[in-house]
Amino acid sequence: MKRAFDVILYGATGFVGRQTARYFAQHAKGLRWAIAGRSAAKLQALRDELATAAPGIVVADAGDAAALVALAAQARVVLSTAGPFARFGSELVAACVRRGTHYVDITGETPWVRQLIDRHHTAAAKNGTRIVPGCGFDSVPSDLGAWLVAQALWQQHGERCTSVKAAFSMRGGLNGGTAASMLNAFDEGVQVQLDDPFLLNPAGTAPADLEPHRDPAGARRDADFDAWLAPFLMGQINTRVVRRSAALLAANESANGPYAKDFTYQEYARVGRGAGGALAATSLALGMAAGRAAMSLAPLRRIAARFVPEPGAGPSERAMDKGSFRCDLVGVGERGTLERGRIAGRGDPGNRATTIFVCEAALALAQGGPSLPGGADFGGVLTPATALGSALAERLRAAGMTVEPTVV
Repeated sequence: MKRAFDVILYGATGFVGRQTARYFAQHAKGLRWAIAGRSAAKLQALRDELATAAPGIVVADAGDAAALVALAAQARVVLSTAGPFARFGSELVAACVRRGTHYVDITGETPWVRQLIDRHHTAAAKNGTRIVPGCGFDSVPSDLGAWLVAQALWQQHGERCTSVKAAFSMRGGLNGGTAASMLNAFDEGVQVQLDDPFLLNPAGTAPADLEPHRDPAGARRDADFDAWLAPFLMGQINTRVVRRSAALLAANESANGPYAKDFTYQEYARVGRGAGGALAATSLALGMAAGRAAMSLAPLRRIAARFVPEPGAGPSERAMDKGSFRCDLVGVGERGTLERGRIAGRGDPGNRATTIFVCEAALALAQGGPSLPGGADFGGVLTPATALGSALAERLRAAGMTVEPTVV
């Protein structure tokens, strides 16, 4: 596509958006890129801050469909950090599908992603447009990690993967955009959708027996991780994305996908060992259950909103630099072979790591071409693994992250 820009960063003046602009200023050498949002003054101030990079500026309000179509027509790839995405993302995605412009974002709003699938998957698949939500900490480590483990079992042992489990360790803070998205999900009244383990799956691919796929509720000790585990805060998001990847690969016979038909995936927070670990895991599980119940009540959500960062705000630079994350994975093949994986990195997972994930995803789309999974004409409302695969894994390794195992 011959466009004015290779990548446009939408929502560039928000908290994560400013980090994406700084990342592009350092890493997008040779690419034509622009920053975009609704305020020309804020965009110009950010451009002045990035003086040596001198990106283009595109002004478009999230509710102005015509302006967003014009924006999409100028880019090969749009990267959006403008959440809550259920409020500010729908017209932008529609514009990208209409103009055949690839799209990535950092949403964890799975009910909204379900809407994108229903509205745009067929058209995007037909015109070869890759719409890839969930390219931040939700849900790259889970989705790419599970796919790498499954692919290694298939390539190295000739076994399809029957199950993967993941255990997360992390240290980081919360930004205002993430907090707003979480509160907005409860305001939208989508809890029934959130509870569906196969919310994002193609029609007809959910198994009859849902019990092995239900979200974990309590603490457990796991011998493979040698640790006590508790439910993971973002597991209700990430598991749905991984299951969509498995279903999409199974449906694409030419991909000869690595997932077994009865594939299961779960993920947990890794807490600790011994009696202390058991107590901490039990406390975390109970606390999460209580918090979820509280957030279902509008008066308590209004109180909670007073204590979280405002949109555009977040942790300090020092705090983000001190953060870290690790996602350890264990996969099992059809004959019982175990394969381990790990995706890990330094920096606050919801901010520093998310910035790397989504920026490298956009750069992979801008520069990948025929090397991307499915070839140049592949499209649809996809997942990080199905849209980007090894191309993203290689870029993340080059960016300094641990990404294992290595597959072709």
